[in-house]
Amino acid sequence: MASEVLTVEPLYHGPDINRIPLRSQPAPKPANPPKPLVPSKSKLTTIEAKRIMSVLDETIYKVELVTLLSYVASNPEAMEGMLGEGIMTAIRQHEDLCELLLETTHRLQERERQLQEEEETEEEGWLRDRRFSLRLQKASLLPLMQQVRDSTKDSLRLLLSSPQASSFLQMQTQGRSAEAQSFIDSLIELRGFLFEKLLTSPMEAREKAQFIQDVSRRNRRNQEMIDILENELAVGMKRRKAEKKYKVETEVENWIQKYDTEMSEKQEEYEDLEVIHKEEKAQLEELRRKHDVLVEEFAQIRTEREINSKKRMEAEQEMVRMARAATLIQAVWKGYLVRSMLRSKKKKRSKAKGKDKEKAKGKGRGKGKGKK
Repeated sequence: MASEVLTVEPLYHGPDINRIPLRSQPAPKPANPPKPLVPSKSKLTTIEAKRIMSVLDETIYKVELVTLLSYVASNPEAMEGMLGEGIMTAIRQHEDLCELLLETTHRLQERERQLQEEEETEEEGWLRDRRFSLRLQKASLLPLMQQVRDSTKDSLRLLLSSPQASSFLQMQTQGRSAEAQSFIDSLIELRGFLFEKLLTSPMEAREKAQFIQDVSRRNRRNQEMIDILENELAVGMKRRKAEKKYKVETEVENWIQKYDTEMSEKQEEYEDLEVIHKEEKAQLEELRRKHDVLVEEFAQIRTEREINSKKRMEAEQEMVRMARAATLIQAVWKGYLVRSMLRSKKKKRSKAKGKDKEKAKGKGRGKGKGKK
């Protein structure tokens, strides 16, 4: 029953109504389809053929309108002015029924899944009651499904009664879902096949069947030839691989011999170089020992030179200090001598002045006595 419910889902796009994916998908097209025989006629001549094509064209036209009902319901503000209140009311009622059908279907599918999970743990009697209740609920979907069909017919009837509204709705192709468009493309492809079929006369049909048989027979012969050629190719490839393998083995053997010869020569050269290396290594060790001795002697000489240089600098500094001290002593001594000479001269002068004063005083005294 669940599978029957899935087959009645709407073929148009919408936010909630199109939650169940479509089951009907177009058959994949071959990469390179064979070109059919072209019919001799290009127009339908019989009234029956015209009626068949008219019914199919009308069906495609109605499907194009039905697949846009959900778009109209999801955009009521933009569509109500163009479609009218009556059509919009019918479409809203149809959408409500579709949503109810989808919700009921999903609920029943969830309960059926839970029942399948509980089959291994629950008792048989209880499961039998649950299955019977689930079948009754599925049977209750039939009236709801019929209501959805009737609401679809009512909405379509109102649209067909208003050519202006139908033309306007048919132009809203952007609101159609990809699945619905794929279904319409399949119907259009079916129309092309049917139109070609109706154009083909019985004689042309027999010729086409004969042509297909000839093509099939030719294809079988070609396939047999391909199988023979593939077998021959496999044998040739096997033989070629055996010859390529022998050649490779021969080349590998030659390369191995060449490698052995070159490695022997390289080994001898390596041994000669090893002897030379040992001799040069011994010479290098001897030179290193001599170098270490020379370095040690040079370090001692440099140390002695540094000590002698330091002593010489200290002696020179001491000489400079002594020279400065001698110069200072000489200068002090010379100053002392000069000051001593100046003091002695000063004393002599003061003594001479004293004598002169005493002489002068004596003369004065003598003059004073004479006057008396």
